[in-house]
Amino acid sequence: MKLTWFGHACFLIEHQDIRILTDPFDSSVGYKVPNVSVDIVTESHQHFDHNAHHLLKGDFQLIKEPGEYSFKKLRIKGVKSFHDEAGGSRRGTNIVFVFEFPDWTVAHLGDLGHVLNPQQVEQIGQVNVLLIPVGGTFTVGPEEAKKIVEHLQPNVVVPMHYKTKYIKFDLRPVEDFLKLFTNVKRLSESAFELTEEVKSHRAVVYVPSI
Repeated sequence: MKLTWFGHACFLIEHQDIRILTDPFDSSVGYKVPNVSVDIVTESHQHFDHNAHHLLKGDFQLIKEPGEYSFKKLRIKGVKSFHDEAGGSRRGTNIVFVFEFPDWTVAHLGDLGHVLNPQQVEQIGQVNVLLIPVGGTFTVGPEEAKKIVEHLQPNVVVPMHYKTKYIKFDLRPVEDFLKLFTNVKRLSESAFELTEEVKSHRAVVYVPSI
């Protein structure tokens, strides 16, 4: 399982000859726009910093609605949630995407704005890798994100959607989230690989560089 973080909520997930890109952004966000060929693009919601699939080249399957999908051996679940704590009345809906390979499960929470309810936790199921927003303002903040981690109990946690020197949004820094955890791995690259060994871990936080 290989993951590459392009910034914000955008990841390239590569496994078993399948390439998935999550929440592509445009150049106004502050990060370099990904230049990759992929099989699948998912968009958690239709805001400009998460839905710039029009900037990508090549043919791909675009998924931007809740539901169940399949591609080769991959099963994808889109779980409806909200972009705020007010049932979507402030910022609309959000989709949590769960990528179920035969041997790995990755959950991308998009711009989740609230702690998951028991039904959503059950829908998402057991997760090996959790990609979770932590910057607050438009999404859950560090404290709410920690509660979500406790509910889902993933092996690996990768924070996203937080303040960096590149981004122009008023978000909290990742350090506010990291201080809530004891096992943190700061990586020197934006891309990293996960082996079967990590499935014995509990909530190890990986922080890729950008």
